Amino acid sequence: MATGDYEMNQYEEEEDEVSSMTLVEHLEELRWRIFKCLIAVAVFTVIAFIFREQLMAFLTAPLPKEADPLTKGHLVVTGIAEGFTVFFLISLAAGVVLSIPVLLYQTWAFIAPGLYEREKKYAVPFIFIGVVLFLIGVSLGYIVLRYPLEWLVTFAANSFVELVSANSYFSFVAFFILVFGLVFELPLVLTFMAKVGWVTSDMLRKKRAAAHVGMWIASCFATPGADLYSPIFIGVSLSCLYELTILFIRFTVDKQQDAAIE
Repeated sequence: MATGDYEMNQYEEEEDEVSSMTLVEHLEELRWRIFKCLIAVAVFTVIAFIFREQLMAFLTAPLPKEADPLTKGHLVVTGIAEGFTVFFLISLAAGVVLSIPVLLYQTWAFIAPGLYEREKKYAVPFIFIGVVLFLIGVSLGYIVLRYPLEWLVTFAANSFVELVSANSYFSFVAFFILVFGLVFELPLVLTFMAKVGWVTSDMLRKKRAAAHVGMWIASCFATPGADLYSPIFIGVSLSCLYELTILFIRFTVDKQQDAAIE
């Protein structure tokens, strides 16, 4: 009982310290955090714009050369300012991605005073693991990207001359890579659900067959295009991540809950 009272008093003291800041002080701190995030995005956007040609070459590398016999695989723009707009939007997207460490740090610095020590202990690893998994998924998506592009470009090559516009290409690339990045967040989502008691490792094992069937069906609709390789990559990734998550929950969350019961 004494230990429980001490922990309760500690949590109350932490809450009092957080609540001691006025609303104006919170808003002022939020304003400065947002300002620092915008500065970071602006700086990295400028850097990315300087290297826009290299960035464009990297993003268009998966595009097959036979995409358009007239432009030899180059993208098409249809307006006077569209070329500048495309470069700016690509640089801005790259600036946001490169600023993720700064954005996460500023977000953490703002919300950390309002968290208990036990919540802080889990927040940092979850954020770090989430970023790592997302980057792994995005990297895999970039590697797989050439398969749906080749299929879509060559599907009606005998009937049409396809002019691939920059807008349609980058919309396709962004959606495709984002799907892979989100897919790799599955372990984090399931671990969080296990942490709050919504699922258990036993439940996931019992529902294993249905989960795998559902994930493979979803992988067929998650990626644009009708190539054979993309759904296979996503399906295999989902199945492996699902099984690894069961083991992770079993040896972390379940053991902690068993120790708490004892």
